[in-house]
Amino acid sequence: MNVNNWRNLGAFCTIQGRSVFVVDTDAENSQGKPVLVLLHGYPTSSHDYYKVIDPLAERFRVIVHDHLGFGLSEKPQDYSYSIFEQTDVALELWRQLGLKSVRVFAHDYGTSIATELLARWNRELCPVQLESLVLCNGSVHIELAKLRFIQKLLRNSITGPLVARLTNQRVFDRNMRKLWHNPSTLSSKDLDVMWELLSRDGGKAVLPRITQYLRDRVTFWNRWVGALQNTSLPLAFIWGAEDPIVGANVAKVHHLEAEGSKLSLLDGVGHYPMLEAPDQWTKNFMSLQESLSY
Repeated sequence: MNVNNWRNLGAFCTIQGRSVFVVDTDAENSQGKPVLVLLHGYPTSSHDYYKVIDPLAERFRVIVHDHLGFGLSEKPQDYSYSIFEQTDVALELWRQLGLKSVRVFAHDYGTSIATELLARWNRELCPVQLESLVLCNGSVHIELAKLRFIQKLLRNSITGPLVARLTNQRVFDRNMRKLWHNPSTLSSKDLDVMWELLSRDGGKAVLPRITQYLRDRVTFWNRWVGALQNTSLPLAFIWGAEDPIVGANVAKVHHLEAEGSKLSLLDGVGHYPMLEAPDQWTKNFMSLQESLSY
């Protein structure tokens, strides 16, 4: 699905004075289905879910937005891009959409937003009722992650801006293909869309600031890992087992630490399961939804 087609599925909302792109599959029948909110990863966008949004929408009202600095949302220069502010943006968006209760799925970068939501929910400070949380291939356990070299360069305050400025689509494509267990399933068209959504509207310039979320994961390790370890919320993990950054071992650590959680490992799948193996991911995700207690 190209950028224009994806844009036509959604709309723009103003959140705290910033433009945020959101796709809402069932806004007109908002009382008819349970609400599933999707939080996307780094450095991509809500477009990551284009292969699975239709089957999900058969059962759920699906809502997915581009975080500030990503995709079709605004990419301001005068913004901190902290996980706390990104969480505030998500909550304000959901308030504007009239959401009272949500099921949350989060991938990669989105798992930090999700664990901040959970930390607030555990303390009864979350204004939206969380029904369940499913995490996918995220490095919340940052000490276990095998970060890519380019991530380390972008995180560095000296090299980050230079690397972002010099990065081109050829470099981007090469690094993305390394995240797939089977790179042949990643089409050049999908790579073109990812790059367009990343680089448009000054996206490369804000990338080093966004990448500081990796430092946040160190600083707020106890808050976010602790939230998963000490929650009564129905919790599950669905994981591409061959992820070169956070493989099956990381998922197993999360599962063992979170009493009562569910785990679904997707064999032969890398870091982006919903893109690399959408049918397998959807089947396993739906099965997890059946197994979680509501």
